[in-house]
Amino acid sequence: MAEAGVGTCPQVFVVDSQANYLSVPSKPKQRWERLGHRVLPLLVALAMLALIVQGFLIYHLYQKTEAFSRSHPLCQNLSNPQTGQQGGTIMGQVGSKESNEIPTMSTQTHQRPFAHLIASSSPVGEDSVVQWAEQGEAVTQNMRHEKGWLIAETEGYYYIYSKLQLNNADCLFFQHKVMKSTSAYAKPIELMKSKSSHCLTPKPTAKTGDIWNSFLAGIFHLQRGDKIFVTLENKQKAHIVGFTENFMGAFMIFP
Repeated sequence: MAEAGVGTCPQVFVVDSQANYLSVPSKPKQRWERLGHRVLPLLVALAMLALIVQGFLIYHLYQKTEAFSRSHPLCQNLSNPQTGQQGGTIMGQVGSKESNEIPTMSTQTHQRPFAHLIASSSPVGEDSVVQWAEQGEAVTQNMRHEKGWLIAETEGYYYIYSKLQLNNADCLFFQHKVMKSTSAYAKPIELMKSKSSHCLTPKPTAKTGDIWNSFLAGIFHLQRGDKIFVTLENKQKAHIVGFTENFMGAFMIFP
């Protein structure tokens, strides 16, 4: 029998030091997760916008290509060789194999400047400039010939050539030059040069002579108004042989 005034026994709690603790998520991690949920839709929207812009640019480029192919005559003839217009390009008119018509040059190609001059009866003029004549097979197109000068009327790149054939009976020294006179320089510019002092052994007579040939050719840029001419030193002793064997010419190759 329990005595009066004596209380009940206190409860005893045991603490287990080996027990695992539950990890509680930290507040910063929860913030990053919320921020990620907000940014992800924005990134997806930007990617979709980039795809739309890329598609628009490709479509715009396609439209320009179509417009160019419709307006350019060469592309038209390539896409439909059976349809050729009068005075069109060669390819458009050759499209039909059964056609026996001779194709004509295009207007643009036909109007490109060119010239071919032959020697005149007075071969060498003042300042040793070789004189040329527009006779026989000589021809000029969109270029002017004046006092031995060949004058360009259209800027571009030209193939320039010249040939001289001399009877060097006196075994003198000759220089064959192609010169250019332009407003950009005070003095003429030397484009091409050939020199010779060769003689036959034994010394040739006036009847047999020593035929000397010189041919010069090259591609050069000419501006409007530039003058091309040929010079020959020792003009007093120079005996130019023939007319068609001595010539000068030029023709535009670009544009």
